[in-house]
Amino acid sequence: MEVDVFNLKGKKVGKAKLPETIFEAPIKVDLMHQAYVRQMANSRLGTHSTKGRSEVSGGGRKPWRQKGTGRARQGSIRAAQWVGGGKIFTPKPRSYEQAMPKKMRRAALRSALSVKASEGEIILVDELKIDEVKTQVMADALRAVAGDARVLLLIPDNGPEYEDVKRASANIADVKLLLANYLNVRDLLSFKQVVIPVAALDVIESYLG
Repeated sequence: MEVDVFNLKGKKVGKAKLPETIFEAPIKVDLMHQAYVRQMANSRLGTHSTKGRSEVSGGGRKPWRQKGTGRARQGSIRAAQWVGGGKIFTPKPRSYEQAMPKKMRRAALRSALSVKASEGEIILVDELKIDEVKTQVMADALRAVAGDARVLLLIPDNGPEYEDVKRASANIADVKLLLANYLNVRDLLSFKQVVIPVAALDVIESYLG
């Protein structure tokens, strides 16, 4: 699949070929769904905790005698029906982590990238260089190539040549900058346009090809 290559002024400067094995892979919706659910589950901290009957304070004795008061029998003021009592079937800290084989995760990524490519939502740029380290300059550049859509911006590595881009894009609300080797299904499905510098294609191909 050949796509146009743009500069950050929105002008077409050439063409590039997207690897077929990555951007024209079979689209497996169930696999993408599994990868997305796994990623969301693994991001949960699982630190929720409430106290059961044995953990709340007080309630050391029976509040009143068993018979003769006309009231319902009670064994402790820390029972669940009392205000301040313990909870029943209470949530406790636990891990929500889900396992998924590496081959399946990468197949899900190839499927997501293929969906983006088929819908024309992969935008290649020749390089990521801006004249000034300003948020407005970066916002105008991305608007020139991707319009007003939410943008996932990939960079090949953490080299010093990308420091200006990282600083300038940090405060743009609808833009997320991501290392190419950290590409994931959640971000691909959450952003409308994926802006990829040509140099990042090699990084993507190195672990998905």
